[in-house]
Amino acid sequence: MIGVIVNTLTVIIGSAIGLLLKRGIPERVSNAVMVAIGLCTVYIGVDGALAGSNTIVLIISMVLGTIVGTACDIDGKINRIGQFFERKLKRADGKNTVAQGFITGSLVFCVGAMTITGSLNSGLSGDHTLIFTKSVLDLFSSCMLASSLGIGVMLAAIFVFIFQGAIVLASGLLQSVLTDAALVAEIACAGSVIIIGLGLNILGISKFKVADMLPSILFVPLIYFLFGLIPIAL
Repeated sequence: MIGVIVNTLTVIIGSAIGLLLKRGIPERVSNAVMVAIGLCTVYIGVDGALAGSNTIVLIISMVLGTIVGTACDIDGKINRIGQFFERKLKRADGKNTVAQGFITGSLVFCVGAMTITGSLNSGLSGDHTLIFTKSVLDLFSSCMLASSLGIGVMLAAIFVFIFQGAIVLASGLLQSVLTDAALVAEIACAGSVIIIGLGLNILGISKFKVADMLPSILFVPLIYFLFGLIPIAL
């Protein structure tokens, strides 16, 4: 849970800085920082993707996961929830409410492959590297968000702690099953490929529905074990 606690604290600290500097951050600076965050996200994705060694497992998992995610319209549902609260939680004068900042921050900090993969690595192997890296990104992201959406972004730290903590605890319970280092590497690989898409979205290069790809991570163990039953090494 160390990684989760650190991530929660960085969201709080970043939001506090953003609130203090609310009127002092020029839009061009905010935009430049988001580009830098996007580039770092792409780098993290590329670096993690190199951990995998079975391209076939990756391809099949990504295809099946994306089919399921698209059929369930995960990305669309998340966007519709966000749009619903955007409509319902605005004051008559058009200003943002605390609830709006909370919901927006929760989606930005928790809906992503980096959250899932980092929490999984933290719970399974005690490797907090990805969550620590995500924490640094969230420090700057929360600062930028809080400067425009207010204190609700800071309150999103509560959801970060609960959501990521649940993933860490759940993965810890499955540690006896997911003990294969190669399997964890393949899971990280699939998650990192999705992270690359997330980074490209942040940069404005693409508009990939990355949330629709998230089920791919769940398919990796199934495909990996099925390939293990095949006597021919791939």
